[in-house]
Amino acid sequence: MTTSTRRRDAVANRQAILDAAAELLRQDPQASIDAIATSAGLTRRAVYGHFPSRDALLAELIERGAAQISAAVGRIRHDDPATEVAMIASALWRSIAEVKLVVQMLVHSPFEKLVGEAIAPVRRALLEAIQRGAADGSFRRDQDPTLTSLLIERTALGTLDVAVARGLDDDEAQRVLARSALGIAGLDWRASRDVVDALAAPTETPTGGVA
Repeated sequence: MTTSTRRRDAVANRQAILDAAAELLRQDPQASIDAIATSAGLTRRAVYGHFPSRDALLAELIERGAAQISAAVGRIRHDDPATEVAMIASALWRSIAEVKLVVQMLVHSPFEKLVGEAIAPVRRALLEAIQRGAADGSFRRDQDPTLTSLLIERTALGTLDVAVARGLDDDEAQRVLARSALGIAGLDWRASRDVVDALAAPTETPTGGVA
């Protein structure tokens, strides 16, 4: 076996470990290294050859997941704050596998700080949209936008869990998540529904938006 072949195999094995771990940990945050190795079609020793500890594997997964989440949200911009919040919520659902892992680790030390730093761009984008909506009167003004943004984040995490547990399909889950976020921001259920329906309409492209 040539050096280049060994290198390709090592890269493929590492990716297989990460993919298997992401899937298993999404279902069971306590999944063992043995279970991850079996799912990846490798031995426990092979896993430890790439990652010196379970925490090292988790840390790389968290960074990978958070980067994908940030990439999904980072380019979203819209002139209408409500549409932007709905777009952010939809993008989060499309990254559900990564979101689930990151969310689980968000409340478990020693990863809380790492996750918080990694998803900072997402939090910043959401807060900026809430601030713009509060400033133009489309969102509630009776509480600090920072609190509104935090409430949306925390409620979104719970909504994700419910959507997964109930087996909602992607379209419905995105709608539920977006409507919930807009409701917390201050829109009534009819207005929230209209924003989400307009965003989902295949014949309409939101002005000023980036999908």
